[in-house]
Amino acid sequence: MSVDSVDLPVLPPLEPMLAKAQAKVPDDAGVWSYEPKWDGFRALVFRDGHDVVLQSRNGKDLGRYFPELLDALREETSARCVLDGEIVVPREIGGRIRLDWESLSQRVHPAASRVKMLAEQTPSHFIGFDALAIGDRSLLDEPFRVRRQALAEAVTEKQWCHVTRTTEDPELGAQWLNTFEGAGLDGVIAKKLDGPYVPGKREMVKVKHARDADCVAIGYRIHKSGEGIGSILLGLYRDDGELQMVGGAASFTAKDRLKLLADLEPLREGDERDGEPSRWNSAADKRWIPVRPEKVCEVAYDQMEGNTVHGQRFRHAVKFVRWRPDREPRSCTFDQLDVPLNYDLYDVLES
Repeated sequence: MSVDSVDLPVLPPLEPMLAKAQAKVPDDAGVWSYEPKWDGFRALVFRDGHDVVLQSRNGKDLGRYFPELLDALREETSARCVLDGEIVVPREIGGRIRLDWESLSQRVHPAASRVKMLAEQTPSHFIGFDALAIGDRSLLDEPFRVRRQALAEAVTEKQWCHVTRTTEDPELGAQWLNTFEGAGLDGVIAKKLDGPYVPGKREMVKVKHARDADCVAIGYRIHKSGEGIGSILLGLYRDDGELQMVGGAASFTAKDRLKLLADLEPLREGDERDGEPSRWNSAADKRWIPVRPEKVCEVAYDQMEGNTVHGQRFRHAVKFVRWRPDREPRSCTFDQLDVPLNYDLYDVLES
């Protein structure tokens, strides 16, 4: 759908309002509204009758990847509105409905036939958390408390389109940081009740989990420049004694890339191996070099994903903290990881 097809008081392309990271949930009662932080694809919805534009955070068209969501937005939202929210894919995991990042990430595919198949197999939902316009009225300058009420009125049905829960209670907001992780969410967002919607500005606060783990270095990739380490592949031991890859640490300085290569190159074991292709960059070189599992490193991470404990991986890239020469590789097991509470996704939505 072309952006020229909609005639609304707020038009695409538009940068969404952003959040700055903070270590603790702000506790100024009466100042903030708190809501769960959804871990999906950020999306702005521009609906003008039958015409719907689904815009990504960086201004790209997402509609081609989520055709079933375009239909749902036509059925379940006000005829003329601009909404801010998140695209997610919920699935039943362990008897509970949870967000499934793996299924969501697979939805971005160049082949129309595969998009059609996945739209049927893993249909997406839209979680609304702000309203930018209703009818002919822009809400950008209105306080969040007004926009929130407009959002509740704009989502007319709640089968595929939903409104996130909010609270003005700072204690409950802080509690949600841990409670809702079990449903696949990854933190808490705080918005000023009297604040306007400021596109492209970090006017919200986000609080995510901060955790650490000791992992075994099982391999590395050379940096795209050809000099030093680009990423370190990490593993944890399962109960059956098998070493399972759980993700990688990256984003090193030029100096650290060379130092880390000097640390790992003596442990090189065998030839380069092929890795999984990147979903986001099909041209990315995913070959990696295995090393003997003799070095342990401490890493900082926020969240795991996976259907079972031994099927878990780091959801996002992790940060290398330091080598741990005092740790034995065999002591790096899954039982050091936090196990989130088992929570159902629909408990996170407004009833």
